[in-house]
Amino acid sequence: MAFDFEEELKKLPNKPGVYIMHDERDAILYVGKAINLHNRVRSYFRPNIGRGPAIDRMVTLIARFEYIVTDSELEALVLENNLIKEYSPKYNTLLKDDKTYPYIKVTVAEEYPRILFSRQMKKDRAKYFGPYTSAGAVKDTIELLNKLYRLRTCSRNLPRDVGQDRPCLNFHIKQCMAPCQGGISREEYRRQVDGALAFLNGEYTGILGELESKMRQAAENLEFEDAAKYRDLYNSVKSVAQKQKINENIGEDKDIIALAQDDGDAVVQVFFIRDGKLIGREHFYMTRVSGVPKQEILGDFVKQFYAGTPFIPRELMLQYEIEDMQLLEKWLGGRRGGRVYLRVPKKGSKEKLLELAFRNASLVLSKDREKLKREEGRTIGAVKEIAALLGLEQISRMEAFDISNISGFENVGSMVVYEKGKPKRSDYRKFKIRTVSGPDDYACMKEVLTRRFLHGMEESKTLQEREIDQEFGSFTKFPDLLLMDGGKGQVNIALEVMEQLNIRIPVCGMVKDDNHRTRGLYYQNEEIDIDTHSEGFKLITRIQDEAHRFAIEYHRSLRSKTQVKSVLDDIPGIGPSRRKALMKYFKSMEEIRNAEVEQLMEAPGIPRHVAEEIYAYFQKQPGMVE
Repeated sequence: MAFDFEEELKKLPNKPGVYIMHDERDAILYVGKAINLHNRVRSYFRPNIGRGPAIDRMVTLIARFEYIVTDSELEALVLENNLIKEYSPKYNTLLKDDKTYPYIKVTVAEEYPRILFSRQMKKDRAKYFGPYTSAGAVKDTIELLNKLYRLRTCSRNLPRDVGQDRPCLNFHIKQCMAPCQGGISREEYRRQVDGALAFLNGEYTGILGELESKMRQAAENLEFEDAAKYRDLYNSVKSVAQKQKINENIGEDKDIIALAQDDGDAVVQVFFIRDGKLIGREHFYMTRVSGVPKQEILGDFVKQFYAGTPFIPRELMLQYEIEDMQLLEKWLGGRRGGRVYLRVPKKGSKEKLLELAFRNASLVLSKDREKLKREEGRTIGAVKEIAALLGLEQISRMEAFDISNISGFENVGSMVVYEKGKPKRSDYRKFKIRTVSGPDDYACMKEVLTRRFLHGMEESKTLQEREIDQEFGSFTKFPDLLLMDGGKGQVNIALEVMEQLNIRIPVCGMVKDDNHRTRGLYYQNEEIDIDTHSEGFKLITRIQDEAHRFAIEYHRSLRSKTQVKSVLDDIPGIGPSRRKALMKYFKSMEEIRNAEVEQLMEAPGIPRHVAEEIYAYFQKQPGMVE
């Protein structure tokens, strides 16, 4: 039944909730929240009132809408965010990055606490520090603390398991005080843990003084190895301490959030301040932002990012006022379990930090723009060069094929796919040759191409009968250009298959010189020179190398499963030991093929009757060489 917009718009309730826009295939186009569903949803279907080109396009695609009523706007906000994360609607601004940040976890609830790496902050009575932006830095810090305070790293249940097993290697290299053997009292161990906690809270002075004292004492006692150990630890602590460059007068947790935007891209920069110290920064890409106001992008970021991070600071310092600030404060406070403030600083140190974050975001955006331009030259620009060289109007998808074998053993074919100049590895395919037993590359290529396109035609027909989107078929999408690893012969084989299947696809050969390097293209019965310094030439070379690599890797995997196959394996009386002895003695298969019976018997472990079998075999197949 057709969706009656006028009738459904009349039914919209004057209540808060979430609305969901669908297209004609029932895909979700957009998810939004509203204080009043009746007013908000109806506004989409009024004459243009400055919604922006993206929303205008979206409105033309709406086939139906649905809505979910909630008890409050806060519930609507939470539901909206969950639905956006679940469905990634085409017209919602989306946070591109989906990261979990590392924490340092101190298991203070244990009688003999440990320092651990964690990706989640749980309510387990442990003490957490972070989040940090670098997992490597977290691991280095944990390793440093364990060296400094000689804490246990094992998962034994102490004190229950005290004395039940031998101490581990860390005890013997003096990096653990072996509480598992009762080598240290709980009180003394706790003092060591307190030192580690002080370190994590930024109290470095006492530690540096203690390490310097130990270093000097060890040097005076001529214990130079210990002195060197304390020196290295001293330098590590000093390095960590010097990283805290920015400090606030009051030790608080806050995030500084700024945005840089150009025509089609946006980057959000976040400075993470913990206990008044800048512990790191990270940038995030926002997609689908063309024509979207900065305030709206920033608001979408806050909702999506803080819905997924386990730690929410007390304050978020924002570059702009965003919609629903009080509502977001309430939602974030509920997630944090304490009051959260959203503020837009206008002066002072916080405003300067926002300016710094903005400059960093702008720098990322600028650098990425240049990187994207270079990447576009390597990909889309290169494809355009190839299309112009061949006189084709447009190329998007290219498929390249190659054959790999050793003397006809385990013939395999590879198909690699490039779309807009980039490899699309999800569409790569491998073929194990079924109908060709010997080293006939042309026959193998004919089988591969025939199977590839027949499969695509059958798959397309099945999808049409079931009324399923063609994109769901891995073989249904045919290329705009077929690239063959070779010249005239390979191209003619491909053209023969195209004619037999009544398919029209341009076929081009990648011609190599005597040194097996690409020198040009073979197209429509003539060889076309190509500038070896051009991006188009470089792309052709990459495609050719990729097709070859993919075929070789598949062939190698089959060989590893069956071990190396040799023609000797087909001769009665030859097993792995005799084959190995023959190859070691004669050095090559050519020498074995030309050897007389007496010469074959000179190889270790080859009796006369086996030598006669080898000789007779090669007399019947004189051209067989591995």
